[in-house]
Amino acid sequence: MAASPPSNGSPLAELAGARKVYPRGATAVLALDGVSLRIASGEKLAIMGPSGSGKSTLLSILGCLDRLTAGEYHLFGENVSGLDDVRLSHTRNRRIGFVFQSFHLIPQLTVLENVETPLLYGAVPEAEWRPRAMRCLERVGLSHRGDHRPAELSGGEAQRAAIARALVTEPALLLADEPTGNLDSKTGEEVASLLDALHAEGRTVVLVTHNEALGRRAQRILRLRDGRIESEERP
Repeated sequence: MAASPPSNGSPLAELAGARKVYPRGATAVLALDGVSLRIASGEKLAIMGPSGSGKSTLLSILGCLDRLTAGEYHLFGENVSGLDDVRLSHTRNRRIGFVFQSFHLIPQLTVLENVETPLLYGAVPEAEWRPRAMRCLERVGLSHRGDHRPAELSGGEAQRAAIARALVTEPALLLADEPTGNLDSKTGEEVASLLDALHAEGRTVVLVTHNEALGRRAQRILRLRDGRIESEERP
């Protein structure tokens, strides 16, 4: 099944016949099986489905963290399928922000230093790192926790710090993998509301979730099964 974007936006990302196979000993695991998908600029998309359906693999492909075995991926109008590792890393750093279920904050660094980290690998002048990181912490309501270590944060604060880090490069595409998966319901709602607000500001947001209520806050839901798009709906 091929999924299409809303008619009110031009495609920001497009997959055509996306196939991903992982070698596993003498056998192989087919994680994506001919997925075709278009994502509009400014869209909020939820990817849902049972465990093992290919959700996280699809998000990794969209985020240029993994490569297709077959098919094509166009991002911001560029065919990224054939880019070398340096150019792929450049695209990932400057144009895509990532939020993970387990936060992935560096424990030895302060919250502010964690947020600054993506800027070390980009073209932003060093004098702008701290002001930009502070603005992102203010945006997620954590300006008062910048000098703390990740171990001193609550789960919700850690996820908001991770979102600030994802925003610091000013990406057009924000990808979130189970962003409320390790949070209680109240804290999860705070993070979900923050993602809603970021989308309302014009960012393209793609999230993977098992949470039906979170998924239904998106403009569109794709449901995967066995590496294929099983259905598409617009809540």
